[in-house]
Amino acid sequence: MGGKGPTEFEQAAAFRASLRRFHRISEDAARQAGLTPRRHLLLLMIKGAPGGAERSTVSELCERMQLAQSTVTELVQRAEEAGLVRRAQARDDGRIAYLTLTPEGERRLRSVHDQLRPEREALALILRELDGKAPPVARHGGA
Repeated sequence: MGGKGPTEFEQAAAFRASLRRFHRISEDAARQAGLTPRRHLLLLMIKGAPGGAERSTVSELCERMQLAQSTVTELVQRAEEAGLVRRAQARDDGRIAYLTLTPEGERRLRSVHDQLRPEREALALILRELDGKAPPVARHGGA
């Protein structure tokens, strides 16, 4: 087929392949740091909370992680037991508990985050290409 069709599909396929590669490498990096992929995501979502708060509630995590409350609650409990997160009641509303990372949680998240820097940069380049702000680059087979 001529025209834009194949190019758009090629771009979409390359983007999806790059996302999948990033996801797989992220999972591997998390495991190397002694984290499950979901636990890594939990730590990242707490540390990367909007507005630089570096804290989150279970409800906020449910929304950001797109997981059921029971799943997030269990994930948080296990992360607490592992010494990766801590819970503190809000001063103005005792029904709200804020989650923050412990020093060990910070250390493990930093390890994964640093390892993934080249992959995040590659994804950013692909997004710029799709947006027309960067020239296309050649991809290697695994991208």
